[in-house]
Amino acid sequence: MNSKIFMVLRILLGLFVLMFGANKLVPGGFLPMPELSGDAGAYFGALSNSKTLLLVAIVEVIAGLALIFNKFGALMALILMSVSVNAFLFHAVLDPDGIGGSVVLIILNVAVLYGYREKYKALLN
Repeated sequence: MNSKIFMVLRILLGLFVLMFGANKLVPGGFLPMPELSGDAGAYFGALSNSKTLLLVAIVEVIAGLALIFNKFGALMALILMSVSVNAFLFHAVLDPDGIGGSVVLIILNVAVLYGYREKYKALLN
């Protein structure tokens, strides 16, 4: 992958997760949150009440900063993949109307993982 394209994708992913992570950390958030009903609302409420969402927010902020500044980016992209898959599955199963952002997240994450593929070769041998 072209290094400039990879840099743009890496920074976009970093900004994306940094923004959503910071939104979870700020009381009340700064991005509008759609009303979740039924199972999606119950699941999201359980994540909030158990402080799991706080952990996800911290991981997103750390991963976002690491990707933007290109420090431990390969590791953070790998860790962030679990967040990406969970966000995608949450929206695919419980909130299909809001799946757009999670699709963008997973595509960016896969592209960045592909860009770091040389760093993973030792792990896969």
